[in-house]
Amino acid sequence: MTSTATRAPAQGHGLLARLAAATAVGSTGLAAGGTAGALLATDLAGPAAAGLPLGLLVLGSAAGAVLMSWLAARGHRRRGLVLGYTLGVAGAALVVLAAVARSLPLVLVGSVALGTANSAVFLTRYAAAAATTAANRGRALGTVFFATAIGAVASPLLLGPSEAVARHLGLPRFSGLYLVAVLVFGAAALVLATGARSSRGGPVGQGSGRAALRAVLSRGRGRVAVLMLAGTNLVMTGVMTIAPVHLVAHGQGLDLLGTIVALHVLGMFAPSPVSGRLADRFGPLPVILAGAVLLLAACLLGLFAAGHGTVAMVGHLLVLGVGWNFGIVGASTLLAGAAPEPLRPYAEGIGEMSMGLAAAVAGPAAGLAADLGGYWALSLGGAVAAVCLLAVYWSSNGRTSS
Repeated sequence: MTSTATRAPAQGHGLLARLAAATAVGSTGLAAGGTAGALLATDLAGPAAAGLPLGLLVLGSAAGAVLMSWLAARGHRRRGLVLGYTLGVAGAALVVLAAVARSLPLVLVGSVALGTANSAVFLTRYAAAAATTAANRGRALGTVFFATAIGAVASPLLLGPSEAVARHLGLPRFSGLYLVAVLVFGAAALVLATGARSSRGGPVGQGSGRAALRAVLSRGRGRVAVLMLAGTNLVMTGVMTIAPVHLVAHGQGLDLLGTIVALHVLGMFAPSPVSGRLADRFGPLPVILAGAVLLLAACLLGLFAAGHGTVAMVGHLLVLGVGWNFGIVGASTLLAGAAPEPLRPYAEGIGEMSMGLAAAVAGPAAGLAADLGGYWALSLGGAVAAVCLLAVYWSSNGRTSS
């Protein structure tokens, strides 16, 4: 007879495998809102509009994070993820129709809905952290993030082939990745929907719960985690809003562009087993610090990379991706341990919302900066933001133990 203690780890491993599989599939649609969104907006309305789809996408991602975290706090974490992917399917389909109609406003509406699927991809890391013990939280989170690399690296590589498919179907050239998103977001929703149901939970008491949540997020580990999540995503999103447009404007074909973006995405997710293990071994704060330093190095490299060929740009974007990975894995592990269990889904949702709002600011601001001062101005702005991250870390480090 199998004991409950024996079954629990097996159930945890099975859940982690299902979460990783859904993430690997769903993340194949990530480049639709980022890389293809900027290119499609530029085609419809010029370079100044490049950041608008991503800005609206991350607003949708932030709203989706709130909804999914609300469901998670009531014991429906997986149901919330399925809902996020389903809304993403609808958003991707709307963008394809908008591209056919050459309607930027409809592209932006579809981008909002598409953002909920992106939020589902990234919120899955917290579902993995909740499925294991505190001592292995970083490893579980890193496992799902590593699974993200499978689809996220493949996604930009599909830019060229999906363009060919779109042309064959008589659709606009930059709509191909949105067709991919329709398929893979739907498949990810199916993978999660066919699993066992989440256990039911109860809502936290409104008065005491809100006060306790404010206390967690306004000081110490919770405050550092949220600020680092937001700042890390701001730097990365700002640079990656413009980098594909800059490369295309300088003569790069879509196949080579897809390869360059894929290398950046590989840097974003492939180091996750290492950064997760380091967060468990040494604590999340040193991992966060390493991420901020790498982001600063990437932006400083960007000051010179734009005029020095493809290899320099690849190095710049690869370091940017690794810096993002260390910052997000470290801050997510810190946040997951900062709040007590009943409040944790709410704290995670606020952390994800902070990432979305930061990216919503970064996208349009990056487009404006690049329009006024070129890639040099964009990289300088990213470097200043990375220095601010280091300042937040050092000002808080004396009051926050790892």
